[in-house]
Amino acid sequence: MIPVEIGVQSPRVVHFSDENNEEGLRNILDLMEELRDKVVIKVTAYQQRVSRYYNKRVNPRPLREGDLVLRNSVIADPTGTRGKLAPNWEGPYKVKRVL
Repeated sequence: MIPVEIGVQSPRVVHFSDENNEEGLRNILDLMEELRDKVVIKVTAYQQRVSRYYNKRVNPRPLREGDLVLRNSVIADPTGTRGKLAPNWEGPYKVKRVL
């Protein structure tokens, strides 16, 4: 406790009781599934908003035969054995066929 609370106790300390605390904890545990569902809904809504914001500004650019492209080396080597000083991209590669 801080020195002020020694002489004048805070309402939190004055009104504390073990029965109310246990009952409150049980109520929170009963509502845990509902709270998790609410959080999942909020996270999904947030991800959809971010996706919409990003997709508004993306200009799709179709690939054609003969275009030069780079390949992400992290995807090419998923084990991560190349090290942090390795290049991030491989290539250029020429597009032979568009599926």
